[in-house]
Amino acid sequence: MADTILELKDVRTHFPIHEGFVIRRQTGTVKAVDGVSLSVQRGEVLGLVGESGCGKSTLARTIMQLVPTTGGTVVLEGKNLTAGSTDEIRAVRHDLQMVFQDPFASLNPRMTVFATLAEPLLVHGRCTAAEATGRVAELMQLVGLAPRFMQKYPHEFSGGQRQRIAIARALALRPKVIIADEPVSALDVSIQAQILNLLSQLTRKMNLSLLFIAHDLSVVKHISDRVAVMYLGKIVEIGRAVDVIEHPRHPYTRALVSAIPVPNPEIERTRQRIVLPGDPPSPINPPAGCAFHPRCPHAAEKCRAAVPALRPDGGREVACVRLGEF
Repeated sequence: MADTILELKDVRTHFPIHEGFVIRRQTGTVKAVDGVSLSVQRGEVLGLVGESGCGKSTLARTIMQLVPTTGGTVVLEGKNLTAGSTDEIRAVRHDLQMVFQDPFASLNPRMTVFATLAEPLLVHGRCTAAEATGRVAELMQLVGLAPRFMQKYPHEFSGGQRQRIAIARALALRPKVIIADEPVSALDVSIQAQILNLLSQLTRKMNLSLLFIAHDLSVVKHISDRVAVMYLGKIVEIGRAVDVIEHPRHPYTRALVSAIPVPNPEIERTRQRIVLPGDPPSPINPPAGCAFHPRCPHAAEKCRAAVPALRPDGGREVACVRLGEF
């Protein structure tokens, strides 16, 4: 686990807000990702969780360099993607692939499955046109689809089948890291389990590193080795999945864990749900100090004064200035 393949250092992704038609001026900034540092080890599954709007998807697109960084660095196997030219990023694109949340939106409706899966192979010179059919058939079998469907279009498949096609496309170039941005949130529960099991099997079989993004902690617990919890553009807790989910330390993580349903009516009736007051603050004007303090049941005056950094705490890291006081 000491072999880091992907490392983020103080990554920031800010979007300026402009007003005016003739004379445009910047009136604010959306701080979607605001100082994220984390690493993914070779062969590891790192889960990233948080409420909708906390910056998870923006972070994923920033790592892929689909969205430019405002600051910080994204390093893939020693290569700084944030300082690379378009050609340099394209040269390492085959090592870093992404599975998007909505498979129907991420697949071209005018392209057959064969065209979708053959395109990256041909563009990157991984096979000849004569070999493409065989390679596409291998990819389809790898994700549990029959090769006889390769001439069909995305609309002819179910949601789970479309997501399998998207996974096959991400695997086509044999990448070293895959970013899965909520790949099961748009699917039925039974299909979710199939896709999760498929991703888990593929990461072991192909020695892939996986950044798995979700807002459902029960899903993340099933597949992840480590879990990072994100709130308003920052990481507030990171550690082994079993530690973070079964013994959360940050107040925000505790609230998320309390929302996980337990499939036992007797236990579920005795559990106490932590309901956070209000809504998450706006990333345009985040609160001073700890961004979570307006909703935190343990907030004190010093929480409003200091921005907490991640500190070691029993084999994990937690960003809380009152750590150990409650």
